[in-house]
Amino acid sequence: MCNLYTNKSTVQEMASLFATPATYGFNAPADVYPQYPGIVVREDQGKRVLEQMTWGFPRHSINKRTGKPNKPTATNNARDDKLWTIWRQWFTNPAHRCLIPFTAFAEAEGEPGKMTRTWINVADQPVAAWAGLWRPTDEWGNAYTGVMVDATKELWDIHDRMPVILHPDAHETWLRADAEEAMAVVTQYSATKLTVERTDDPWFARKAQATERQTLI
Repeated sequence: MCNLYTNKSTVQEMASLFATPATYGFNAPADVYPQYPGIVVREDQGKRVLEQMTWGFPRHSINKRTGKPNKPTATNNARDDKLWTIWRQWFTNPAHRCLIPFTAFAEAEGEPGKMTRTWINVADQPVAAWAGLWRPTDEWGNAYTGVMVDATKELWDIHDRMPVILHPDAHETWLRADAEEAMAVVTQYSATKLTVERTDDPWFARKAQATERQTLI
């Protein structure tokens, strides 16, 4: 699953790339963790807009001791093989699909307790779009989640899942097409177009510690 990505592009760059108005006033961090604000592109009344939302649909588990709901955690990734079941009500409605602009996503590598961050960039898209779903929530306002597929074999040593990275000509399909056509763009991105950057940065950095216990359903 993906629990960290970065979006270092400016609002102006995103507006130009995704053909939206250059809306200002966002204060989202470049490094995006679950339950943190991120930027998405969605359609509103037939026009694309940039919007700040919370990453992750709220999920309430039950406290075994008290029997009451715990504080919500973020379901920040959606499995592609469950788009027709768990995620059906949002996936089949184009109005609830979105694009998640990003410049790289991170995975954890190494021994438990000593994991470091490995960043994966899209070589042919300095700012790429990850296929996402969004919905209004009572807990966090509008929130979004990213769709995941099985990783290509070249990435198995890093992780067995990867984001659905869309080619630019698939943006319109994901945002507007019916579910069957949209499903056709839910595919792996060629590993030949991805670059891997391994770092010595600890995975459990200050901001990541409180957000690592996320779910993929």
